[in-house]
Amino acid sequence: MIHNPSVNADLSARGVRFLREHNGKQLIEWDELNADDIVIVPAFGTTLEIQELLSQRGIDPYKYDTTCPFVEKVWNRAETLGKKNYTIIVHGKYNHEETIATFSHSKQNSPTLIVRNLEETKYLCDIILGKVSKEEFYNYFEGKYSKGFDVEKDLAHLGVVNQTTMLATETQAIADMIKETLIKKYGEQNLKEHYADTSDTLCYATYDNQQATMGLLDAGGDFAIVVGGYNSSNTSHIVELCEEKLPVYFISGADKIISENEINHYNIHNSKEVLTKRWLQSVADKPVEIILTSGASCPDAILDEVLQKIVSYFPDARSVEEALMPFKIESLN
Repeated sequence: MIHNPSVNADLSARGVRFLREHNGKQLIEWDELNADDIVIVPAFGTTLEIQELLSQRGIDPYKYDTTCPFVEKVWNRAETLGKKNYTIIVHGKYNHEETIATFSHSKQNSPTLIVRNLEETKYLCDIILGKVSKEEFYNYFEGKYSKGFDVEKDLAHLGVVNQTTMLATETQAIADMIKETLIKKYGEQNLKEHYADTSDTLCYATYDNQQATMGLLDAGGDFAIVVGGYNSSNTSHIVELCEEKLPVYFISGADKIISENEINHYNIHNSKEVLTKRWLQSVADKPVEIILTSGASCPDAILDEVLQKIVSYFPDARSVEEALMPFKIESLN
């Protein structure tokens, strides 16, 4: 349903079965489904192709549709721009379920291209400006553009949308780079004919979470603990933000904290869990300052379990209730 192992494990324990893994591996064959089955569409949505497969088996793909409204907002904006002859640039991970779904919806109405980061966007801009041959486009972006994409005409009118869990600041930087490129090519006076402002499609929940993390980092700390699913895109971006400033321990739950001496945590760069010793004692010569945050898909209960376990290693620590007392809001009644 979402990229959090605790939530998905709870659903499995309640008898919910998953049709596919997050990497696309089929767990239940489509032919096993019939009209009596209940199929729930997850928060990141699904493709038009899968909706058609469900419909062919007598299953209404919209009856139990939990697609996030912010994802649908991106789809709607892409459709509107497509009808105005804009090409859609999707900032996202091409193998992520949300980006796959957005690509599926967008390509129905307009030429569509997926870019992963600023590096790929820079290459795209060089193609637009004629610094790189158009033939190289098809090699570099293989598998990331819609069928029939024509470099000659489909890069003249552009709008940028994103996988809503990407770094909002990176999406904005990508949009700005494309905007400046189109100004160079067509002149600022003609920009409105070639560039669509789509900044209002950014997910405020993801953006707020990222901004709050940056606020914590500005306040400083000895290290950060980030809690969330290891396959969660928005959580991995929180880890990246923290890594720019201090050591980070990325964990999926309180059980990864073995003791005050050992912690199992995930390395997003090699996709492996590693064991670190003396993680808490490394700053024992002074009061420890820990930044604790989580991905948007992490349940509050999981984060609270991590907080309580950390606090348990400090016998003289105030209770959570006592620590929160200065922030208590009195009832208006």
